[in-house]
Amino acid sequence: LAVIPKGSQDMVASIIRTIFAQPDREHIEKQFREVTTMLGRSHPKVAAMLVDAQPDLLTFAGFPRRHWRQIWSTNPLERVNKEIKRRTDIVGVFPNAAALLRLAGSVLIEQHDEWEAGERRYFSEASMLELTTMNSPIEVLDEAVILPELAAA
Repeated sequence: LAVIPKGSQDMVASIIRTIFAQPDREHIEKQFREVTTMLGRSHPKVAAMLVDAQPDLLTFAGFPRRHWRQIWSTNPLERVNKEIKRRTDIVGVFPNAAALLRLAGSVLIEQHDEWEAGERRYFSEASMLELTTMNSPIEVLDEAVILPELAAA
């Protein structure tokens, strides 16, 4: 938004948000093309930035829809940062930079373990299985994809 005049920032932001309000990957990509075409006329720098960032912006669409909200959220990152801040505030003064890195590293390791195998996983085992299944079809017969859980049934 830094390259857009103040009066147009809300409108441009609203237009860009329409990309993320689509129900599936096909519609997201179609809306992305429409938005970049529309912005290309009025704000070519913004359109060029969006096109350059397309792979990063639309990566979330390759995941199951129920993962999207969690992918968009910055809550886990904020929670980890808050925990690191809390722990460093308790210590107060560190003798050297290595001590700070050890503490922050141990907090990150704990968080990783909790997310990976703890009871409060960020993505449940079922949703991760859905992701794994979605990305690894067993075989293709007459254009139909047979998924592992269907083959076993």
